[in-house]
Amino acid sequence: MTLTGKTVLITGANRGLGRALVEEALSRGAERVYAGTRQALNPTDERVTPLVLDLTDAAQINHAAETVDSLDVLINNAGVYGYEDLADRAALERHLAVNLFGPYALTQALLPRLIESQGAIVNVLSLAAVAALPISPAYSISKAAALSLTQSLRATLAGQSVGVHAVLPGPMDTDMVRDLEIPKTSPQSAAAAILDALDKGEEEIFPDPFSQTLADSWNGGAVKALERQNAALLGAAQNQ
Repeated sequence: MTLTGKTVLITGANRGLGRALVEEALSRGAERVYAGTRQALNPTDERVTPLVLDLTDAAQINHAAETVDSLDVLINNAGVYGYEDLADRAALERHLAVNLFGPYALTQALLPRLIESQGAIVNVLSLAAVAALPISPAYSISKAAALSLTQSLRATLAGQSVGVHAVLPGPMDTDMVRDLEIPKTSPQSAAAAILDALDKGEEEIFPDPFSQTLADSWNGGAVKALERQNAALLGAAQNQ
């Protein structure tokens, strides 16, 4: 999935990794980039089309689906992160609304375009999806659920030639983890690594030095093997 001449939609495109992904997609020859943000952007590149897109707003998601007449790559990047206590149910619901149900709703709305182009869905998750961060349990739970969504989409859309990719980054130097005194990778470096991996067709994308230490064990491990085994059940059921 090279981006030359392609149409891409990126959510959370106003800052951090989202903005870096917009810039990287343009540098790789994307014909059009829809930049989804909660506040309208004023892009300087004519190839960028701004979309006011709050993932918790069904009307805005429907408007995006009506606006985008063709699409090759959907990058679900927008997300929220907080340090709320696990006992705070409202915090968990907020995280699920943005990090799980938002990408789910947008993907379903744009799915006809992606099936038509035999395109790709890229869900930006976190290593917290596979090993919870106790300091941010609501975030971890929402990203784990989004990983399961990604795996489910991958299996159900395989027969329609839509690729589904999970990005599993470690800490990045963005506003989300500004206060954490830990090594972080730059959004620009991560964006380049994500699109490199998409070009190679990698299902799980580890875009930074910290996450890359897990790549080999993940790709050759029991969890990935079980995912493939479970996905085969769908094919067997459809053939009966």
